[in-house]
Amino acid sequence: MLGPSKHSDDFPYWLVLLGGVVAYLGYQVVADDLYSQVLGTLAKGIRITVTVTLIGFSIASALGLGLALMSTSRSIIIRQIARFYIEVVRGIPIIVLLLYVAFVVAPGFVALSNWLLQPFDVELIRTRQFPLLWRATMALAIGYSAFIAEVFRAGLESVDRGQIEAGHTLGLNRWQRFRYIVFPQAIRTILPPLGNDFVAMVKDSSLVSVLGVGDITQLGKVTAAGNFRYFETYNVVALIYLTLTVTLSLALRRFERHMRQPDQD
Repeated sequence: MLGPSKHSDDFPYWLVLLGGVVAYLGYQVVADDLYSQVLGTLAKGIRITVTVTLIGFSIASALGLGLALMSTSRSIIIRQIARFYIEVVRGIPIIVLLLYVAFVVAPGFVALSNWLLQPFDVELIRTRQFPLLWRATMALAIGYSAFIAEVFRAGLESVDRGQIEAGHTLGLNRWQRFRYIVFPQAIRTILPPLGNDFVAMVKDSSLVSVLGVGDITQLGKVTAAGNFRYFETYNVVALIYLTLTVTLSLALRRFERHMRQPDQD
């Protein structure tokens, strides 16, 4: 296994520079009333951004793991179904997927549900009862599930086949081999790219603003349209996203180093 890069211990000058930029913007927020007002307005969207990201990523990870297991199935039919889903979803831009799920899939699902419920004399569902927030979250989950599936598949296939066969020889069934042999080793390969996808989803969650969902980006657009101070407003928007993504990236790097420690002992 390759050890850490010889440049991995370089002093993080980039972080010092980035810290200076963030500190400057942070000072503006404290010293300038306009910046403070904009931050107070945009802070309401942070909860939406975090909610969309956490729920969307959780669903995407569950779907991705299922698709990865289907991709490694012994059945060619199951493998081809998984490959069809992955290739189709990966080939559609996230913003198009958001619009398609929101205005095609969701109304279609409601129409199908109403058709099934008609014989039971119950109140029919209205499309507007399916909030745009949840449509956007599901669209992100579907879009990222295809990419996460490939991450899981690569991790699962990286485990030495000899160990799996040894587990079979010892009498472990397929689930036990996955639980005790495959997954504990694969997760160390999976976590770094999975973390990168999580950071990417934080940024791509800004796309839900096209549906009018009140996240950071949408509130930034509304605020800038009202005060015509685009420079200050989008500086604060950038500051919030930078703080979220850089903090997550640093935490993930620290976690990766912790995961590598057993190999270095």
